[in-house]
Amino acid sequence: MFTLPAPAKINWFLFVPGKRDDGYHEIRSLMQCVDLADQLSFEAADTLSLEANCSIPTYDNAVWRAALLLKEHAGIDKGARISLKKNVPMEAGLGGGSSDAASALMGLNRLWELGLSGGELSRLGAKLGSDVPFFLGARCSLVSGRGEITEPVGLGRSFALLLVKPSFGVPTPWAYRALSRYTGLTNARNNIKLFIRALKDGDLESLDTSGGNDLETGVLPAYPEISRIKDALKREGASYVMMSGSGSTVFGVFRNQEAARRAARKMSWWCRIASTVCADGGMDGAAGQTGA
Repeated sequence: MFTLPAPAKINWFLFVPGKRDDGYHEIRSLMQCVDLADQLSFEAADTLSLEANCSIPTYDNAVWRAALLLKEHAGIDKGARISLKKNVPMEAGLGGGSSDAASALMGLNRLWELGLSGGELSRLGAKLGSDVPFFLGARCSLVSGRGEITEPVGLGRSFALLLVKPSFGVPTPWAYRALSRYTGLTNARNNIKLFIRALKDGDLESLDTSGGNDLETGVLPAYPEISRIKDALKREGASYVMMSGSGSTVFGVFRNQEAARRAARKMSWWCRIASTVCADGGMDGAAGQTGA
């Protein structure tokens, strides 16, 4: 038996230049893993089974769907006993389900000794969800297309975060339907260059001028509590505050973990202190600390 983590992610920014001919939205986003993670365990077995500490039905669980897809692709009839421990909240904009699917593909590729390449797994992952290819690659990447095109970005530093989530989630399809503004491709490209340069320099104060999340234009009016969380993080000293993905989680960037810990004590919502994961896969900080 062996265990793999399935890390959550944040979207440093999420620009939507427009809508594609295939019905998907074109995106530009800088995504980075954090050290809050689900845990998947894999063990050889005659049949395929999944045990999970969440309310998602097995047939609809991303891990189960990934296992069935991989079996079909490889043309095998092998089994596995998979255990999923959920730590990443659902419908939170943190990519928990996509990350679970990616780790399931990696774990079963190893358990069943299939020898599939990273590229093959990524192509399979794209069939399961737009974010899955990201979780099969570098821990920090510039993501484009509908989410399946990834380009590793080395920031050279880790950042202290406070993740804050209200009691509700935001369905991703709804958030895209509610989108009320497109960035435009030229603006997205210019903002991306400025934002990444500021991150590499550790210039947190400059992030607001080039960052943003276009999905906030539809989500915030419908869910005003998310705006209240953003305001609370700013009052407690966060240098940069943004809704991650389609929400409902908001993250605040702090100078260090002690500052994030002080802010966490003032929050009345679910929150976790976290650190971004370096592009080479190394982790800084303490995973999954309770901040309330």
